[in-house]
Amino acid sequence: MFNEKEVVTRILKGDMRAFELLVKQYERLVFHVTSRIIKDEDDIADICQEVFIKIHKGLFRFNFQSKLSTWVAQVTYFTAINYLKKYKNKQVDSYPDDIENYHFTNDNPEQLLTKKEVANYVEQLILQLPETYRTVITLYHLNEFSLEEIGEITGMPEGTIKSYLFRARKLLKEKVEVYLKKDMV
Repeated sequence: MFNEKEVVTRILKGDMRAFELLVKQYERLVFHVTSRIIKDEDDIADICQEVFIKIHKGLFRFNFQSKLSTWVAQVTYFTAINYLKKYKNKQVDSYPDDIENYHFTNDNPEQLLTKKEVANYVEQLILQLPETYRTVITLYHLNEFSLEEIGEITGMPEGTIKSYLFRARKLLKEKVEVYLKKDMV
């Protein structure tokens, strides 16, 4: 079992094996959070590496006020957002003005569903959500963070997180229902 306090203490004493344990424990989390914000695979790899460098250098500041996974996700989130702002010159939209007309894809869902499992299809839809929706739904459903933890990670108020979760679920549900109805006809 992964003992956060023991691993952090060992890392702070210079034990690189302990840092390897930390990386193995959180590499999926870092990848999930990063890939929800950044789309380019090369950029994702660079950011994940940068995140672990920041974690190693800044671990002395971690004071166990939250779970280590929450802190790791927070470092990841802000590193990815800062990268997006700095290198991609994109504004991070919290809520698109034209959400009612938000367009997912023109691909035939029947073709997609025959090629992949339903989970892969939903994953594709999630990737097409606005960045903040992708992030919140990933942290909540895939990484199983609480609303409070997501607030700590992103700096968003709990009400905003609930709203984003609701809207993201609604968009996904509507898209899946349309295609399921077409499939049944």
